Amino acid sequence: MGRRTGAGRGARGHGWTPGRGTVTLCAAAALATIVAHPVRAAPVTEGTPTPYAFAEDDTRVEGATVTTDAVRLDPGHTYRSALPGTDRRYYRLELDSSANAYVSATAVPGAGARVSSADGLKVSVQDAGGTTCSTGTAHFGPTGSPHPIAAWASRETGAGTYGCKGAGVYYVVVERRAPGSSGSTSGDWDLELDYVSEPALDRDDATTPPGSWDSATPEAVLGDATRRAGGAGFAGASALGQGVWQDTVRPGQTLFYKVPVDWGQQLSATVEMGSSTGGDGFVGTALAMSLYNPVRAHVDDADAGYNGAQTSAALAPLPAVDHANRRAPGDRISAMRFAGWYYLAVHLGAPVADRFGEGPFGLTLRVRVSGTPVSAPAYLGRAAPRDVFGVTAGDREEAAAGATGDAGASGGEPGAGATAREDGGARGDGSGRGGTEQDTGTMRLVAAGGIGTGSVLVLGLVLWTAIARRRARDRWAG
Repeated sequence: MGRRTGAGRGARGHGWTPGRGTVTLCAAAALATIVAHPVRAAPVTEGTPTPYAFAEDDTRVEGATVTTDAVRLDPGHTYRSALPGTDRRYYRLELDSSANAYVSATAVPGAGARVSSADGLKVSVQDAGGTTCSTGTAHFGPTGSPHPIAAWASRETGAGTYGCKGAGVYYVVVERRAPGSSGSTSGDWDLELDYVSEPALDRDDATTPPGSWDSATPEAVLGDATRRAGGAGFAGASALGQGVWQDTVRPGQTLFYKVPVDWGQQLSATVEMGSSTGGDGFVGTALAMSLYNPVRAHVDDADAGYNGAQTSAALAPLPAVDHANRRAPGDRISAMRFAGWYYLAVHLGAPVADRFGEGPFGLTLRVRVSGTPVSAPAYLGRAAPRDVFGVTAGDREEAAAGATGDAGASGGEPGAGATAREDGGARGDGSGRGGTEQDTGTMRLVAAGGIGTGSVLVLGLVLWTAIARRRARDRWAG
C-alpha cells in the first residue's frame, strides 16, 4: 500500500519554537504528500502479470441481492463493485423516454483463480415489469487463464426499437455465466461498471444499416515500430494512432490500448507475437485480442496459437463508424455505431509459461485508421460523459504522444495521463471523460506529487527554515 507520511508535530532549533503559521505550513506539506501518493495495490513482483487497474475515481457500490435494495447509478460515471460466485447483483437506472443507456461490466477474477472457457459474465437491462430490454455475455475463452472480460447491455429508444422505451426505473442485472463449471468460482470477482448515456437524434429516419461498405482486408501498416507500453485497464489504456507499435507481454497478462476513430472512419488492427528463445510444444489459443467500442461494448475478437515461432492475429474487416450501424444484426457491425475511443485488449494465455517460460514476449501492433471524418449526427442534447461520442484535436494529440492513464502495465515509463474534458462534473479518471474543478485541483496536487514524497518534505523544511530566519531577523531588528 502507498505510504502516508507527514511532517512532525513541531521543531526546535536555535532556541526558537515555531508559531502556528509554520505548523500550518508543515501540515499543508504533509497533506500534499498524502494527496500526491494515494493508496494503491501492493507492488507486483518481477515476472508477475500486472493486475487490472481500476479508474482512480471509481465510486464503490454494493450490488443488491434484490431489486428493492438496488443502488442508483448515474450516467457518465464508473463504479467499482463485486460479484460473488453465486446469485446475481442488481443496480438501478432512472431513465427518461428519449436517451439510450449503455452499461458495461468488466469482471476481474481474483489472483490464482482457475477458469474454464465456459466461465464468464452476463449483463442484462430490465424494466420495472421484469421485461428484459437487452442481454450481453462474455466468457474467458480458450486461453485457459483468468483475465478481465467485459459484457454490456442497453436500453434503446430510437427508430426500429421495440419495448423498454418509457421513462421510469430500470435495473442492471449482473451474474456469472456457467457458475461453478470449473470449480474456480469460489470467491468474489471484482467489477467495474461503466454507464454512458446517449441523447436521441434531432431526426432519426434510419431503420436499416448502411448499404455496401469496403470489406476488403486492408493492407498491413509497415515501418519501424515505436515503443508504447500498454495500460492495465480501460481507464489507463495507452493511446495509439495509426502506425506500428511495440510492447512486451507476460503469460497471464492483459494489456489495454485505445485508438481514436471518428465518424466515417474504419479501424483495422493486427497483433503479432515474437518468436521464443526456448521451449517447445504448441498452445492452441495463446494470444487473444478483443476490440471494444467507446461504451466498452464488445465488438470482435481475434486469436492465434503459439509454437515458439512468430504468430499473429488480425481483426476481420469492420465497417466505417456510422450511427445507422446499430440497425445491423450482430455485434460486429452494430457495435460500430459511435465515434470515439476504441479499445484493444491483448491477452497472453497463462499456459504459454508452461512451455515457453515466463517471458516477456515481444508484441507488435499494427493499427490503421482509414477514411475521411464526416460530420457527427445531430444529437439532441449532450452525452454523459460529454464528448464520449467524438474525436477531438486533443484526442489525436494524445494518440500521437502515447499518453496513458496509468504507469504502464508492461513495465514502461509512467504515462502522461489522458486529456481531461468537461462532462458536466461527472469525473476525471484519466480516460478522457472529464471532471470538475475540484477534480482538476486534486489532479494538480497529484501531478505535483510526481517530484516524490522526500522532495515535498524537503521543500517544507526549506520554507520552515526561511520563516524561522525571517522571524529571528525581525526580533533582532526590534
